[in-house]
Amino acid sequence: MQDAWGRLGDPEKARVYLRQVVVDRSRSVRRRRAASGHGPPQAVPGAPGAGHAGAANQDPQICALRALPDRQREAVVLRNCMGLSEEQAAQAMGISIGAVRSHLARGMSSLQIPPQPE
Repeated sequence: MQDAWGRLGDPEKARVYLRQVVVDRSRSVRRRRAASGHGPPQAVPGAPGAGHAGAANQDPQICALRALPDRQREAVVLRNCMGLSEEQAAQAMGISIGAVRSHLARGMSSLQIPPQPE
């Protein structure tokens, strides 16, 4: 971010640039892990939040979110978790607003989790 600061010109562009970098970097990491045959990262004992890893894996909503295809998960997280507008999410993902709406609708319909029997 610091290296690109001079090229941004307008400080308002910094947020958009940072979002794009985060999305691109997370895609690259996932591609490299998939290509090398490594699965998702494992919790490191003693790391912040490591004590909650077992509980998070049991939450059906988190499991359902992880099961979504990459683009649907990105759209759901950017829009619903980060609170971005559809236009901002489209810009961060590098796709059209219509594609964001489509990925978001499919992702949200997939996340409709039926109640668990007790």
